[in-house]
Amino acid sequence: MATVTRESHLKENPYDVARTQLRRVADTFGIDESLVRVLERCKKGVVVSIPTRMDDGRMEVFEGYRVQHNVARGPSKGGIRYHPDVTLDEVRALAMWMTWKCALTGIPFGGAKGGIACDPKAMSKGELERMTRRYASEIVNEIGPEVDIPAPDVNTNAETMAWIFDTYSMNKGHPVLGIVTGKPLDIGGSLGREEATSRGAFFAVRETLKKLDRSFDGLIGVVQGFGNVGSYLALFLHEQGAKVIGISDSAVALHNEKGIDIPAAFAWKREHGTLRGFSGAEEIDAAELLELDCDLLAPCALEQVITAENAARIRATIICEGANGPVTPEADEILEQRGVLVLPDILANAGGVVVSYFEWVQGLQQYFWSEQEVDSRLDAIITRAFEETWQLHEKRELPLRVAAYGLAVQRVANATTIRGIYP
Repeated sequence: MATVTRESHLKENPYDVARTQLRRVADTFGIDESLVRVLERCKKGVVVSIPTRMDDGRMEVFEGYRVQHNVARGPSKGGIRYHPDVTLDEVRALAMWMTWKCALTGIPFGGAKGGIACDPKAMSKGELERMTRRYASEIVNEIGPEVDIPAPDVNTNAETMAWIFDTYSMNKGHPVLGIVTGKPLDIGGSLGREEATSRGAFFAVRETLKKLDRSFDGLIGVVQGFGNVGSYLALFLHEQGAKVIGISDSAVALHNEKGIDIPAAFAWKREHGTLRGFSGAEEIDAAELLELDCDLLAPCALEQVITAENAARIRATIICEGANGPVTPEADEILEQRGVLVLPDILANAGGVVVSYFEWVQGLQQYFWSEQEVDSRLDAIITRAFEETWQLHEKRELPLRVAAYGLAVQRVANATTIRGIYP
């Protein structure tokens, strides 16, 4: 038996980053220190061993995690990611960010997150299914439709959720539609869920442009990451008349100053699973992509791609955080000094958890909505959260991130105070 381990590539400990952000907000809004000590800790976390039979008969042992950060406002909610560099502290940070995201949008959930340290791109479908089912079995007592509801994240999708739904339901002896969100439509998924995160980001960009008295026509954009979030966001921007000059995935970064044919790139990625080989744009270095001269930069991949090292070279005037934690606190300060407007992750990529909430509600009721209803309700929630954030941003002259986190953290702190501490 071999154990799969790998040191995280992250330049900073993401849990430390998340706690630094919390401390800054607490200082700004005068949140009591005793509450901060509660909010900076995760309620529960489990580390599980996941022995998995590989196709060649070998037994690999992966390490998996599930963390629940806070449940003051409702059951915990959060995705599951598969990546070689997943760590417990990364999952803790992501769970905390999910708590703030739910509070900012008014969704009655707390934050959770899960992950497995593995290389899913080197695994077959059968290996992924066996690993997923064993992972689901290991955390079966930690999750539930009224306890903790997983969803897709990096390198997981509707099929992954179907395996977890089936595994959990077989353990319970009956179908449990509310156990996961992001499921295929045929087993209780919601219309609009696949595009939800990117559609929410698009709504946030739209509202920002309104405040700046600008439009999509002539807007120059760069989208880093061309998975589920980045690809749809690039498509939505293109459809509204923006010119997307740079895109990338884990294999290649592409640039065309005249604009990339995004529908063609979208189709190529769906067919080939990678942007490599797509014509109509030249390959550039992945780091160079982030520094292209543009109006809007949307980092939609992993954390910490904009750091103190490259923040001064970012030429975008607006950054839309399609990923979780793509800008470090040190980079935030540099961008603030340079007047770059950052749409924070807990607002910009909240569309996924909002529509996951819709799917959870539909599953509990076993009554499903039209795609138009889903998109309309998502639009209303993101627009309201944006407006509340913008008003506080202007009233207190705060960066959008501090304003958004301030609203969210105060709501969770209030819920904690109202409920009290048991016993």
